[in-house]
Amino acid sequence: MTATLRDWIDSRLSAELAPAALEVIDESHLHAGHAGARADGETHFRVNVVSSAFEGKSRVERHRLVNGLLDEAFRRGLHALALRARTPGEGG
Repeated sequence: MTATLRDWIDSRLSAELAPAALEVIDESHLHAGHAGARADGETHFRVNVVSSAFEGKSRVERHRLVNGLLDEAFRRGLHALALRARTPGEGG
């Protein structure tokens, strides 16, 4: 992985989904003391992604696609992912 998990997530989704828009936000500080939180952070992320790769896919299929792409991140300590996955036609 690169320097941070946030950077790795950004790079991985950029490479695989060629997004029109991508926002990766580390919200770990909001979950301090909760299950899965670590003192060094990088456990809870919010991802907003707009990609034509989601065309024709249901919400569940989109989430499965992104979760599959981030499987390595989950193995490395990602605990929770809040995801908004849209097509370019759905806004960005």
